[in-house]
Order: sequence, then C-alpha cells, then structure tokens
Amino acid sequence: MTDRQVLILCTGNSARSQMAEALINARRQRWHAVSAGTQPAERVNPFALRALDEIGITTEGSQPKHVQQFFGAPFDLVITVCDDANENCPVWLGQGKRIHIGFPDPAKVTGTDEEILAAFRTVRDDINRRVVERLDDLLAGE
Repeated sequence: MTDRQVLILCTGNSARSQMAEALINARRQRWHAVSAGTQPAERVNPFALRALDEIGITTEGSQPKHVQQFFGAPFDLVITVCDDANENCPVWLGQGKRIHIGFPDPAKVTGTDEEILAAFRTVRDDINRRVVERLDDLLAGE
C-alpha cells in the first residue's frame, strides 16, 4: 500500500496544525502529514513544542509554512483545524478530500505557564483522538 498524504491547515501554522502534523507522522504508518497556514506565524509556538516533547515527539526544525507552497500537490485528505482557515480556504485549489475539524486555539489561553500548557495538552490529546486515530475513517467519509 502506498502512503497517503494529508495536509493540515490552520491560520498561523504555529500550534494546532503543527501538533497534528507531528502526531500523524509519529503515530500513523502509511500516512505522511504536512501542515501550513493561511497567514503563517514567525515560529512554532513553544507550548506546542513542549506538549509534543512531553509525549516523546520531537519537532526539531519545525517552521510555519504558507499554504501556497502546497497548491497543486497531491493530497488524499486536507483538514482545516481552525475556523479562520476553514473560512479563508473555502475552495482548496488542489487534490484531496477537504474536511473541517475545529479545535479551540490554545494560544489564546492566558494564565500561568502551567495553565497554558494544560490547554495545549488538551488540544493535543483531542487532535489525537479526533484526527490521528480516525484518519482512515475520515478519508472514507465515516
């Protein structure tokens, strides 16, 4: 079986989409993920990196990327993970079944470092449950 390709889209490509990309690539054989943003941030959110690192997923060298970099690329699945990206990419100009699975933005959480990290952990675990563990079902339309 050939690898399936998935593109994860978000606005800044600094938190949710980066976590989804890393989780898929670490946990799903036969799937390869890339992520991009409609308005990429300057860097990946350090809390996203910490949330991944604490479950053994390293993301050394991860950088936000612009969605235009992937136009025309052959994807099996394109998933928007934030409402803004879903609204700003109403038409995907490439291959792939497009679906939206929204998650709250953990970067908007305020409080102590531990409270912010807890929000990133919650979103990380929700991405794992709703996206990573269900990729084959999502592609099949289930």
